[in-house]
This record gives sequence, structure tokens and C-alpha cells, in this order.
Amino acid sequence: MIRFTPTEKAAPKIGDVLLSEPFLDDPYFGRKAVLLCENNKDGAFGLVLNNFVNIKIADVLEDLTDVSARISIGGPVNSANLYYLHTSPEIEGGNEIIDGVYLGGEFETLKDKIKAGFTSFRFFIGYSGWSDNQLSDEIRSHSWFITRASSKEIMSTEGENDEFWKRLINGMGPEYAHIAEAPSDPTLN
Repeated sequence: MIRFTPTEKAAPKIGDVLLSEPFLDDPYFGRKAVLLCENNKDGAFGLVLNNFVNIKIADVLEDLTDVSARISIGGPVNSANLYYLHTSPEIEGGNEIIDGVYLGGEFETLKDKIKAGFTSFRFFIGYSGWSDNQLSDEIRSHSWFITRASSKEIMSTEGENDEFWKRLINGMGPEYAHIAEAPSDPTLN
């Protein structure tokens, strides 16, 4: 895996994972990992990978009653919409975010594949968005670490929310282990 430090000045690019600094006190982004799906002059778009909620897919999509995959809150923007990642290059219109992981595409095709047993997908309610230069400003203020993750890590829904964040922080190298183990409340340190 390619890992970057929080002080790296390069703009994050599509496929990067933003890891919040350990003391960020925010219900959407505290100890979260956000997959960056778009970053251009108009702003940035991403999906929180580790904000799982106890909602059944059948509660969101009535015709997928037999599916038991976990759903994540992708972010605070447009929470009435469903977004999805998958690993099927056959789904037309999907945008490849990293090698082998696609965002969106023909939704009916995805549903048909899921009904036929396809399991390599993730659903997100809402998304994370930043206006032009907002994300760059947050990175300069050290609110985010920038890293990369494998397609297996991105598609994983194993573990609890904090465990996922810690695993990716630890994957940045031993010099980050103290960050992964920091308490969420700095006064407890």
C-alpha cells in the first residue's frame, strides 16, 4: 500500500482515503475514513467508508429483501440519495475510483447482479462534499491524513467503525501507531 503523511502538500486525488485526525469532534467525520471519489476545481466528493448504521437494505430498497449487507452513512450531504461502490466492470456507467472499484453505474444491472448472488458492493446514504479549496484548507490545517487503501480494504464492511480507522492509520507505518491508540477525548491522554 502507498501511504502519505499528513504534511504532504500534494492535493489529494481520486482514490485517496482521507483519515480524520484523532481528536476531530464531529459526528460525521470523527475517526472516519473517506474515499475521495472526485476532486476538481469545483470541489471534492467522497464517501465515508466506516460509518455503518443498523439499517437493512430492504428498508431502503424494497426489491432487495434477501440482502444482508451493511450500509454506511456516506456523509451529511444529500442524505435522501443512495450511492454505491462495486467491483463489476460489466456495470455500464460506473466510474473506476481505484483499480477494480467503481462508483455508480446502471443501477438496475447492479440490482440484477445482487439478486443473482453478487456480493462485492457497498451502499452509502448521502455523501461528503467540500467546496472549491475547502478540502485543501482542511488538509493544510492537519484535519486529515492522506493514505491509499487496497480495493479489499475499501470494499470491506468488517469490524466496527473505529477499528477500520485504526487499521488504516496503523497501515501508514509504525510511526503512526500512537495516533491509532490515542483516546478520542484528548483530556484522557
